Amino acid sequence: MTSPLPNRFRQRILARERQIGLWLSLTSHITAEVASLANFDWMLFDGEHSPNDIPLFVQQLQAVQGSACAAVGRPSWNDPVEIKRMLDIGFYNLLIPFVESEEDARRAVAATRYPPAGIRGVAGLQRSNRYGTVPDYLREVNDNICVLVQIESRAGVDAVDRIAAVDGVDGVFIGPSDLAAALGHLGNPGHPEVQDAIRHLHARISAQDKAVGILAPVAADARRYLDMGMHFVSVGTDLGLFKQAVFNLREAFPS
Repeated sequence: MTSPLPNRFRQRILARERQIGLWLSLTSHITAEVASLANFDWMLFDGEHSPNDIPLFVQQLQAVQGSACAAVGRPSWNDPVEIKRMLDIGFYNLLIPFVESEEDARRAVAATRYPPAGIRGVAGLQRSNRYGTVPDYLREVNDNICVLVQIESRAGVDAVDRIAAVDGVDGVFIGPSDLAAALGHLGNPGHPEVQDAIRHLHARISAQDKAVGILAPVAADARRYLDMGMHFVSVGTDLGLFKQAVFNLREAFPS
């Protein structure tokens, strides 16, 4: 196995380069492996709204480890124990959901750092350090974990400047569906008020020189956000692509 360090995805996030991603919710190592062949810049393995767990994550990471595509993991919550376990199995990039304050953001960063910079527990042999074969892992890994935090509430919008300014937060991800719900427009992220909030978040996060990301499985939305200047955009979901392909196939061959 080759060393996972340095973290090229994090370097590109810090440089605010454009990176195109795919959202994975099917919890399958086979579909993850197939998707990795398309050479997206990154793929999100979802543990918040998908029935993923640590063993399933391991299988999916093993399936894509030969790919140049960066694996980003989303835990179910901003929980230091869950974050620790995801780091130990080999995620170097994490998207932390429902961050509403500077304190939330600081807690997320601390969970990804070994002491004295944070509170991550130390395990000598684990998948992240290639079972003890990565030279200088303990010394270098703190600077190679990419922390992305997700804003998806009114409180998060109000605190965006303080959240984005937290040291160790490498980028901020906008959750359009939950943001729409929080603003009173459940199921309608295209509502003008929601779009105004997204533009506001993009401007404030960019002012802190931090990368901005979003999920946009509708092509027109993805192009609009990319034209706006967003940096890491997921342009589809494995579940959505599979569903659409199945329905299209059935419609092509009616009984």
